[in-house]
Amino acid sequence: MPGANLGSGDLRIQGRLRLVGLVIALVFTGFGLRLFQLQILLGEEHRRKSEQNAIRTVGLRAPRGEIVDREGRVLATTRPAFELQVLPVGLARRELVFDALAQLVETEPEVLAERLGEPRGSARYQPVSLVDDLDFDALSRVESHRYALPGVVTDVQPRRHYLAGDLAAHLMGTIGEIRSGQLEQEAFQGYRSGEVIGQTGLESLLESHLRGRDGGRNIVVDVAGRTVEVLDEVPPEPGGRVVLALDLDLQQAAERAFVELPQEGEEPWRGSAVALDVETGDVLAMVSRPAYDPNAFAGGIDSATWKSLTGDPWEPLSNRAIQTHYPPGSTHKAMVAAALLEEAIVTTETRTFCPGHFRHGRRTYRCWKRGGHGWVDLHQALKQSCDVYFYEHGLELGIDRMAQIARSFGLGRRTGIALPGEVPGIVPSKSWKERRFGEPWYPGETVSASIGQGYNLYTTLQLAVAYAALGNGGKVLRPRVTLRLESRTGELLSQVQPEVTGRVAVAPERLATVMRGLTAVVEERGGTGGRARVPGLRVAGKTGTAQVVRLDKTEIYEEDEIPVRLRDHAWFGALAPAEKPRIAVAVFVEHGRHGSTAAAPVAQRILARWHEKHGPQEPPQLAGAPGPVPPQEAP
Repeated sequence: MPGANLGSGDLRIQGRLRLVGLVIALVFTGFGLRLFQLQILLGEEHRRKSEQNAIRTVGLRAPRGEIVDREGRVLATTRPAFELQVLPVGLARRELVFDALAQLVETEPEVLAERLGEPRGSARYQPVSLVDDLDFDALSRVESHRYALPGVVTDVQPRRHYLAGDLAAHLMGTIGEIRSGQLEQEAFQGYRSGEVIGQTGLESLLESHLRGRDGGRNIVVDVAGRTVEVLDEVPPEPGGRVVLALDLDLQQAAERAFVELPQEGEEPWRGSAVALDVETGDVLAMVSRPAYDPNAFAGGIDSATWKSLTGDPWEPLSNRAIQTHYPPGSTHKAMVAAALLEEAIVTTETRTFCPGHFRHGRRTYRCWKRGGHGWVDLHQALKQSCDVYFYEHGLELGIDRMAQIARSFGLGRRTGIALPGEVPGIVPSKSWKERRFGEPWYPGETVSASIGQGYNLYTTLQLAVAYAALGNGGKVLRPRVTLRLESRTGELLSQVQPEVTGRVAVAPERLATVMRGLTAVVEERGGTGGRARVPGLRVAGKTGTAQVVRLDKTEIYEEDEIPVRLRDHAWFGALAPAEKPRIAVAVFVEHGRHGSTAAAPVAQRILARWHEKHGPQEPPQLAGAPGPVPPQEAP
């Protein structure tokens, strides 16, 4: 029989072969069943997951360039900010996730849901920022629960940071998300919705230099939005560096003065201050108070903060140094004095009697000193700020010639500073009034204009430019905010040169005569600007008090009881060193009452700090110049 000759060994081999075949069959059967399970039973689920496990392009925002002061000290830079994001396509059980996140980051679930919205289409595959600046504690809490929060991711993004908070805020400006209207403008070609740009101040003006170039990264992410693999990356290029003319030390001194000088119980002063280099026009300091913290805008300002800023009646967002103009008060007398000398209306020997009032027609104009100054010449009239002297001789000069010379100082027009929003101011004349009101000019209006009242309106920056022209022999300079633009590695790209925009229509020797009078204002006994004195530094200056309402509106009050908005404005214009000025300062304290008691001390703080940095000055003393004495109250 077949097989009868098989031995026991052959039978064992056949048995083993059958066993091996059975095992192989079982294995392939298992594979088949698993394949059936994966492709048929679970195929739809895995297909959906594989679609979600996708390649995603992540934008890498470029850090904005640094802004530094003239000595290289950083004013604005970029810091890392931890951002809480959600990938809509990977978000499962949305309500539960938002409830948990709200507890972890201490907010409301509704707030997070509102930030996410209802993304559709391709937007479901793009991360949405829920919180753009997590503090470290909140970040730690989120990261420790990430395993239970599908679709939630954290990322590090560059965030604008202003190291000194509100210091020079109006000069720095703000950043914010690009608006739809801006996207349509030629200047923003290549920008995309959601990008952050400079919106005001230098951030806006130098946007193209500060912006940098964004990068990107292609990554593989899983369904939970976690990075599985980085495929490739183009790193972002930081923006360029901006070197300002600003001196941080002077800026800090000016800012602190507005806060520290008010008497106990008073609010910080409101107003502005500008310090200029008289030879270059460099803006060494520019203050506007009240201010705001530009850091509040860096990640998108919240509605409560925005409402508080826009609803504040004192308008903290307005740059009072260039965007608001005011009557200059007696600081205007310096320019009128120059005009009187140039037109030979007076000489240094011309003397006028001040009885405390001046009568013209049926109206009587008061001097600030009720009892009068007696006989005064130009030197004494400037030193003591005698109104009657300027009433009488300003009337002789006439408004048109007064206006012509005032305009030659750069007053009543934009200075050309490289900042947006500058207003021109007003220097009135006969033709100006006819155009504006359709009325003739009256001589009594010349009387008021001669002491900086009436229609005269100047910005603090304009007054600083005018006083710089007094100090440098008649050059009207364009204020220089930026010294140079550099690459991020420090390579010089461009440099801003000083620019003379005009010449004062007064001979230098007559300007020197005015300077001697202004020096007496601060340095001689009886001058109205004694509170601007700086030991070791001779200062020239002029106080100014500008009426806000007619005197009969405030005479019913004691001085300390006058409502704030009815109080006079305080001004001070200054130059130092008096013999050869290098710095010009203009200070305006809104509703500060007197230039001698409010604005002059602010100027003193700025000049004292400048003097500390630039060494002692030991020029010869003016005759009759004693040590510091309490100044008289004056305009």
